[in-house]
Amino acid sequence: MRSGVFFQNYAAEEQLWDSPAARYWMVAFVAILALFPLVASDYLIAIACIIGIHVIATLGLNITTGNTGLISLAHAAFLGVGAYSAAWLSKQGVPFYLVLPLAGLTAAATGIVTGLPSLRVKGLYLAIATLAAHFVLTFIFREWRAVTGGFGGTNVVSPSLFGFDLGGDRRIYYIIMICALVVGIATRNLFRTHIGRALIAVRDRDISAAVIGVNLLKAKLTAFALGAFYAGIAGALLGYYYGAVNPEYFSLTLAIFYLAATIVGGLGRILGSVLGATFMAFVPEALRLGTHVLSQWVPSAAKIVLPMGQVVFGALIILFLVCEPHGLAEIWARVRRFFHLWPFKTS
Repeated sequence: MRSGVFFQNYAAEEQLWDSPAARYWMVAFVAILALFPLVASDYLIAIACIIGIHVIATLGLNITTGNTGLISLAHAAFLGVGAYSAAWLSKQGVPFYLVLPLAGLTAAATGIVTGLPSLRVKGLYLAIATLAAHFVLTFIFREWRAVTGGFGGTNVVSPSLFGFDLGGDRRIYYIIMICALVVGIATRNLFRTHIGRALIAVRDRDISAAVIGVNLLKAKLTAFALGAFYAGIAGALLGYYYGAVNPEYFSLTLAIFYLAATIVGGLGRILGSVLGATFMAFVPEALRLGTHVLSQWVPSAAKIVLPMGQVVFGALIILFLVCEPHGLAEIWARVRRFFHLWPFKTS
């Protein structure tokens, strides 16, 4: 039971949305997403597409790191596996509706292999192991020229569905948003099942979880597989969106970006993944906009401000860890609690 929300039976507590107001807001949100391309500029649609891809990838990392407590620095490389798989499969004539799940499954298989060290190590040691996997995979992206095209990258065939061309930002926008909604709802359902609860038990106390019957081997590899599967889908969508795949896309900086989005949004929270990915995607855009405005008075502003993107990411992580460790999702939860109990005091 949360403040202001009272459940009378278990079925009510297990609902996807805990109140009629939440359901109405969800319907309104979907309607806004559907109508957005009709009124938005090309620039805003491009930003929305990137945010949708980031949301899918952040949801995956939140399963692995936020819900299961397994630190992964190979998430960007998993996106690369999905993107290159999509590029290769599309060139073989595989239909678009099969490319996405196959790219996700390829990334999931890679995630299982990457997650094997989690059976023996955890914490910082696991982070270093996944970092090593990141460098191994990015090396393959650069050197396996027959599939990846090497440093020059490779093209991705424009997506089509039953003969209907999905190329262009406004068309692929709907594909990205549908995938993001499906992934979000699937993740929410996952943690209503025994599988999701087992992952949370591993995060909270893995030894106790093993004592009560949780298979640690299965749970940890499932967490890596699911996180990598989401990343593979996000990577495939990224490749389709850009029309090309390059090793430079999947740098360690991108892995840190997703880790920052997970922390800033809120570890272990689905809404946190959405808020964190959206917030962190707007940070570089805000820097560019601020630089453009500032350059009118300071011509050298671009040379000073733009390289500070990584500094801003690091500062945001530290700020949220110190001031709001539960992230943006907790801030939103406090706002909801206030309006649930308004006009009565919340403390």
